[in-house]
Amino acid sequence: MGNITRYHAADLPQLLDRINKNSIGMEDFFDGFFNATTDNYPPYNLVSVNNIESKLEIALAGFKKEEVAVYTEYGKLFIEGKKENTDTETEYHHRGLAQRSFKRSWNISDDVEIRSVEFQDGLLSVRLGKIIPEHHARKDWL
Repeated sequence: MGNITRYHAADLPQLLDRINKNSIGMEDFFDGFFNATTDNYPPYNLVSVNNIESKLEIALAGFKKEEVAVYTEYGKLFIEGKKENTDTETEYHHRGLAQRSFKRSWNISDDVEIRSVEFQDGLLSVRLGKIIPEHHARKDWL
């Protein structure tokens, strides 16, 4: 077993380089950290329902159900909103409601599943749950 090296913030690039050199097939995982966008549109909440369920709430005021797509692919949850600019003749004094197209994604682990998706009153709710293997599930014996 090799020596344990202590890394500090200044050594972070060196640490990440060592991890990349010794990892096979993890490029997409690490790219997600380094190439993540800081776009905060649309706003969202991540609510912990209990220790095995969470709920992702996304504010989509002005979007219709047909303009929103929710899907999973390659261990990611994608939510897209496609807004067509059909209102070109309206003159606004102030336009504060953002109604632009977007695409957001979140990494989800292998033990998380999408349990339900609801869109009501401009709020998209995605229920997430951890998959508990049967040998870890609670069993009452008496």
